[in-house]
Amino acid sequence: MIPELLRSSRPLSWINTAYPFAAAWLLAGGGIEPALIVGTVFFLVPYNVAMYGINDVFDHASDMANPRKGGAEGALLDTSLHRPMLIASAALTVPFLLVLAALGNPVSWAVLGLSMLAVVAYSAPPLRTKEIPVLDSLTSSLHFVTPAAYGIALAGGEVSLLAACALGAFLLWGMASHAFGAVQDIGPDREAGISSIATAFGARRTVRIALALWASAGLLVLGTGWPWALAGLLVIPYLAAALPYASLSDASASRAHHGWRHFLWINYAAGAALTILLLSAS
Repeated sequence: MIPELLRSSRPLSWINTAYPFAAAWLLAGGGIEPALIVGTVFFLVPYNVAMYGINDVFDHASDMANPRKGGAEGALLDTSLHRPMLIASAALTVPFLLVLAALGNPVSWAVLGLSMLAVVAYSAPPLRTKEIPVLDSLTSSLHFVTPAAYGIALAGGEVSLLAACALGAFLLWGMASHAFGAVQDIGPDREAGISSIATAFGARRTVRIALALWASAGLLVLGTGWPWALAGLLVIPYLAAALPYASLSDASASRAHHGWRHFLWINYAAGAALTILLLSAS
């Protein structure tokens, strides 16, 4: 059971939520202290177990018809593991939430509450925002932006123009990534009767929406000033990976998977470049 639960949490993506929290905490003036350690561990493992585990439980029907599920891109949880997954999600997250609440402040409580609401609401009824076109991309993006916002709030940092532009760009980047990722699932989602931004707008328009969102994210980063504005260049690999699919038809939507597979290494490369920039500019 444990290997299946870990596989469901997408270990390759753990860093995508822990890194934003830790980086935002340090940039907001936080030091090496218990809150940093507890928060980083929380967003590294328990948060991802809950986020992806809940998703795998409530997406079981569509996942069964999706050929890319059953590996690094999502587990196919046996129905016998659905209840254990939900119990494990609660058991792992609640203790951390209690500790973080004790270490936090009213603003951080609100941000953390929004973060956990987005985790549950995306997949679980009655909200299940993943079936509400556009709101699905927004909620998915919040999964990655709220850890960063929480890092700032927990450290007692101010939402400066730099922070606002950075968080706004991150939100647009996350929406673009979700929208493009949804294109490859148009077939399985329609077969399962699931709505998404991609099933609503079609493959061609959704890819173009994603391209516009990535480009907007790059432009918004310019508001952070020098040298942070250099981070705007990090959208170029994403644009390059998605651009070949700008005229994709719904019938060929599954071809977008070839572009999506590049995102795993692009995320790591972009994260490494951003780290270098943060260290050199600090």
